[in-house]
Amino acid sequence: MPPPVTAAAAIHSLFSYLALHHPEHAQTIGRVLAIPPKKTQHNIVTYLTDPEVDALLDACDETRWTGRRDHAMLTLTIQTGLRISELAALTRQDITLTAGPNVHTVGKGRKERRTPLLSGTAAVLKAWMNENKGAHADPLFATSTGRALSRDALERRLDLHVAEATECCPSLAAKRVTMHTLRHTAAMRLLLAGNDVTIIALWLGHEQIATTNIYLHADMTHKQQAIDRTKPIGTKPGRYRPPDALLAFLESL
Repeated sequence: MPPPVTAAAAIHSLFSYLALHHPEHAQTIGRVLAIPPKKTQHNIVTYLTDPEVDALLDACDETRWTGRRDHAMLTLTIQTGLRISELAALTRQDITLTAGPNVHTVGKGRKERRTPLLSGTAAVLKAWMNENKGAHADPLFATSTGRALSRDALERRLDLHVAEATECCPSLAAKRVTMHTLRHTAAMRLLLAGNDVTIIALWLGHEQIATTNIYLHADMTHKQQAIDRTKPIGTKPGRYRPPDALLAFLESL
């Protein structure tokens, strides 16, 4: 769906129209149209590293029914990057575990998509669904009473496991981890694996490629590779290392 129209954009459009039909107010209209657009700050996305993902999944106590449910739920989210609304709405019939395993979702704008499942993710879901039999329309991840987990319940379960995972992975303490962080994590894993942003946009169900470009700004590896590719001919790749003489001079200052 198209991005929402801001008040500034609406005013600009109105005065562009007025400029054509009311030239007698050209001076005032010109001053309004000359107002520069407001610069917005784009925060770098938060995502989990591989050790943090492992710690989070290990924090799910798989000796308990809720732990096995949460492990399957988090494994699916981290691999596919589903939105929390898509995850909460999943039913058993949305999972295909035969040839070409995938998950079927209905995202924003009622747009349907199918996201492939890795063999490891498919195995986790198969074990969970075999343990918890039910009708096709039953929730994939339910409460003990059989109702679908709410968005708030999903976030609470994640908070619980993040707190436990932080004990063995301290770097998690510096991050605010939400279900949307797991969506970012899926995108970054795809990017670091060498996938183009257009593929990632299709994977996540993004309407516009500009939405996916935020992940390019979050990854310093790609930026370093870009720098390495622009080095003059004849120089060795890698980071600049000052000579010992320069270091000695700087230390003497």
